[in-house]
Amino acid sequence: MKFTVKKNEIIAAMSNIQGLTGRKSNLVITSSILLNATKDGITISATDLETGFEGSYQAVIESEGAIAINARKFYEIIKEFPSDEILVDEIENRWIQIGNENIEYHISGMHPDDFPSLPEFKDVDFFEVESEPFKRMIDHVTAIGSSDDKRAHIVGAYVEKIKADDNELTIRMVSTDGSRLAKSDINLGKDITINFHNGIIVPKKGLSDVGKFLDSKNPVQIGCNSNYFIVKKSSETIIIRLLEGEFPKYQDIIKKADEANVVILDRQLFLMMLKRMSILTSDSYRGVIFNFSDDKLLISSTNPDIGESREEMVIGFNGDSIEVAFNSRYFMESLNVMDDDKVYLNIVDAERPCLIEGETDKNYLSVIMPMRI
Repeated sequence: MKFTVKKNEIIAAMSNIQGLTGRKSNLVITSSILLNATKDGITISATDLETGFEGSYQAVIESEGAIAINARKFYEIIKEFPSDEILVDEIENRWIQIGNENIEYHISGMHPDDFPSLPEFKDVDFFEVESEPFKRMIDHVTAIGSSDDKRAHIVGAYVEKIKADDNELTIRMVSTDGSRLAKSDINLGKDITINFHNGIIVPKKGLSDVGKFLDSKNPVQIGCNSNYFIVKKSSETIIIRLLEGEFPKYQDIIKKADEANVVILDRQLFLMMLKRMSILTSDSYRGVIFNFSDDKLLISSTNPDIGESREEMVIGFNGDSIEVAFNSRYFMESLNVMDDDKVYLNIVDAERPCLIEGETDKNYLSVIMPMRI
């Protein structure tokens, strides 16, 4: 195997797959990529046995072949390489020479047959989604990270299609960790077919990998079969193994109560206020107290090991006073993935969850459960 590839052809892909190849699996070789040189160019494959990636790139091929090579070291070499054209040459005993006339690396490779095969998929119907809203959707649901809880509905995001009375189709993702929930929608219109009839659960870490490859210009193709969620863009494909399990019934949780108080806040000012009030929180004392009363919001934080803090903001509130504790980090993570300048807080009392949405963007909704005071 011997080929010359331009650095800017593969540097972005190699950067984006570092999270994938950096995960621990039962096979050591999954920390490597599979390089395959054919007459048409090169392909780069990576997998952690749950998520697979394959990309095709232009290169000048002198001889065909395949080799597995450590993903981290190969990325570090090309990232710091001083020129655009890089020669990759398998010399002997699966040693690989990388360089040009001025610089040269020799690193050991592994037998390509030891690299896990990526799943093949046939007869999958794909539908098209614009990359920018799809990336926002992924950011919305993956803002709720996975915990030590390995249940499917905790480590995965629920994906389903919603059909309105006028036949408008919406694709929806829902994510939860048990203490909060995020819902994100994309309206796809009427003239489209989505081939999964029931909801599916897709690992959030796989969706995070997808988000890294999305740009703001080109649409992507999405499809699924009984085992995999598939995302294709131009010359790159990501395949994610679906999770088995039941996702909780969430529909009642995202309904806004008729008796809720609606508080309109400047998103950036509210976010900075929460950041200041979170300085004194810790793993043992994560909650901050929200006190809504008489057109003002008072947020206070008390940590017996460190100290206490309080800050007041003028708001439009004329309901009965509410004192409730929340994990401020949940609010900050929700606000960080919102685009609107103004946000709406729908809050009823100290027992029921707080719903957060943007002033204009109603496709994203965050639900945060209160903490016991």
